[in-house]
Amino acid sequence: MLLLASPAQADNKNTLFVARECVSASPGSGEPPVSGLKNVLQGQHERDNVWSNEGFYVVVIFLTIFIIIVTCLMVLYRLKEKVEYSDGQLKGLGAPVSVHATQPPLTLTSSMVQASPAPKPACTTATSTTPSTTTTTTTTTQINHSTPHTHTSASTSESQCPPCPPCPPVSEFKPCLSSSPSPFKMKPAAGLQERRGSNVSLVLDMSALGSVEPLNCGVNTPRERVAQEYLQSAGRVLTRQQLRDATLNTQALHAEFAEIPMNFVDPKDLDIPSLGTKNRYKTILPNPHSRVLLKNKNSCDPLSSYINANYIRGYLRHEKAYIATQGPMINTVNDFWQMAWQEDSPVIVMITKLKEKNEKCVLYWPEKRGIYGKVEVLINSVRECEHYTVRTLTLKQGGQSRKVQHYWYTSWPDHKTPDSTGPLLQLMTDVEESREASESHGPVIVHCSAGIGRTGCFIATTIGCHQLRLEGVVDVLSIVCQLRVDRGGMIQTGEQYEFVHHALSLYEGRLSADPGQ
Repeated sequence: MLLLASPAQADNKNTLFVARECVSASPGSGEPPVSGLKNVLQGQHERDNVWSNEGFYVVVIFLTIFIIIVTCLMVLYRLKEKVEYSDGQLKGLGAPVSVHATQPPLTLTSSMVQASPAPKPACTTATSTTPSTTTTTTTTTQINHSTPHTHTSASTSESQCPPCPPCPPVSEFKPCLSSSPSPFKMKPAAGLQERRGSNVSLVLDMSALGSVEPLNCGVNTPRERVAQEYLQSAGRVLTRQQLRDATLNTQALHAEFAEIPMNFVDPKDLDIPSLGTKNRYKTILPNPHSRVLLKNKNSCDPLSSYINANYIRGYLRHEKAYIATQGPMINTVNDFWQMAWQEDSPVIVMITKLKEKNEKCVLYWPEKRGIYGKVEVLINSVRECEHYTVRTLTLKQGGQSRKVQHYWYTSWPDHKTPDSTGPLLQLMTDVEESREASESHGPVIVHCSAGIGRTGCFIATTIGCHQLRLEGVVDVLSIVCQLRVDRGGMIQTGEQYEFVHHALSLYEGRLSADPGQ
């Protein structure tokens, strides 16, 4: 018997109709009726699976092609942006780097050592020379607000071209007054901290620079060349009256400070295995060209000669006048005393407590006597002053002995600047007297925790006082730029920059009250 579906059920029960037909057909065929029904249902299921798999593959292929197209478009857009940005940077190299103006008019002085560029034909595109550390060039130029100043970028390649009129000699780069924003901006909201893990840590607004590329001696990009030229030539000479006026204009001082490139080190420039084990802060590294190398160490192990310390030039760019270093760690105490011995340092200045919320420095001297590597340290006497403690030490090694004065300044509050500049000036005076009276003539070792903030303030103030006393003027901007060439990040915050000006202003007042000094 043939079973038929009703018209209303015809569309939805075609499968059932065929199945029943198969069950009722050929009753004498010998095949069980259920087997026919099973085959029909299995065939229908296989057709559904085929269509399901094909649809899935189509969707996957479509999505893959779509993603590839979108990715290609994004890459092309990024390449176009980089090309346009590079062209704009190359075309804009002639724009001056601005220094915020303060009253009275600024006087810019080339404060760094710089060799005079050799004249070149117009068809040769080499303009700037590498700064020399042996030639001193000092020029002073009065800058008017309406006079534009430009500089020419450095190039290492020369191209030949037909004879053409000679071009004017390349002028020395000098920052000038401009309303254009500097690419080296610092967020004014919070001060910079030395402490690792601080909730108020190094906060630099480098958005105008694209990727963050620390500045170093191996200058590659136009931006780095501009920053290096700034550090080597920026200056603002202040007379005594201008110095007093500058301390009253806090906003201008902070704006001027924000223009100075930090000159931090790229870790790639220090190819030393396990370097991080000897650094208190992973982002504070010694600049390669001026870092201190420990002697008499294992020549096969570059880490053994490494210490996070830099030679710092002093007044009139006197070589190796200071050593700026981090606070010793438990595993670098021996290295610290080895450095003090090999550099024949007469004075050590410590401007930090051992702990300020977190550890800032370990106790690296003994109570009476201690041996650190090959150096024996003896404490001869201890003198307590109001704001610092003075220890007279004897260092011994290999049958020789030397006297060292250790000054521990403890009146600098955590993450702030002192309320008074008087104690720092007194410390500076005592340190200079000990240095002059010592038989050793090596650099004065100065350290805080990271070796850039308070350390930079002390060294900058000392250099500025020398300049005020001997020249009657001071150029704090030039001093800070010089410090940052030798060790990146010296003087960390605008508040510290302001504090240096106040200290120098107080020192200038004392000079005016006592002309005999």
